[in-house]
Amino acid sequence: MANIFKQKETTFNPEGYIPKHIAIIMDGNGRWAQKKLLPRIAGHKVGMDTVKKITKSASQLGVKVLTLYAFSTENWKRPNDEVSFLMKLPVEFFDKFVPELIKENVRVNVIGYIDQLPTHTQDAVKRAVEQTKDNTGMILNFALNYGSRAEMITAVQEIVKSGMKPEEVTEEVVSNYLMTGSLPKELQDPELVIRTSGEERLSNFLLWQMAYSELYFTDEYWPDFTQDSLKQAIASFQSRNRRFGGIINK
Repeated sequence: MANIFKQKETTFNPEGYIPKHIAIIMDGNGRWAQKKLLPRIAGHKVGMDTVKKITKSASQLGVKVLTLYAFSTENWKRPNDEVSFLMKLPVEFFDKFVPELIKENVRVNVIGYIDQLPTHTQDAVKRAVEQTKDNTGMILNFALNYGSRAEMITAVQEIVKSGMKPEEVTEEVVSNYLMTGSLPKELQDPELVIRTSGEERLSNFLLWQMAYSELYFTDEYWPDFTQDSLKQAIASFQSRNRRFGGIINK
């Protein structure tokens, strides 16, 4: 049986519609490294360089929000040395990249259970958010220690605590109580979700928000993902008819 998720080649149209919110599951750092006979942490380090390149490319293409799945609530199950390295990466990453983000007018935002992270990781994240808060361009939205099911449970708990009546709970209310509720209303849900490395699952990522997202899967590992890769994903998006459950009359 043919794989229904394999993407057909399409041509990127710079004058066409650019998704306002793109979300990426940055997968394959460890496997990229192992394929090159390197330790897994080497892949994560190179993956951070890819984050820098794709952030700049997305900003220059006119994307309004770029959400990157950096660390999930399930990633704590990984080996301790790998988790420890991942917790140190934001310190190095933001210290070096924030000046470039300010130059690019990009604002950093973070969703996830940040208070459960090591203090040095929290401090690095908070500094980046504070230093870029006045930027008015693209929002670089990191999902860090994030899990969609936990996010929805937290949202329900907060709604219950608010004393809201059942009939008052609407889709808009739930959306506002989710972590992406901090984003502008029209940008809370990604239009395009990309996953690298050949895996074809959602991995507890933005499950509510991607109800009508277009999904794009690529075999490229995240360290190999380039500006042209991003354009190809957008080209695929541009070739699709988005009906949102309705019918397009021809």
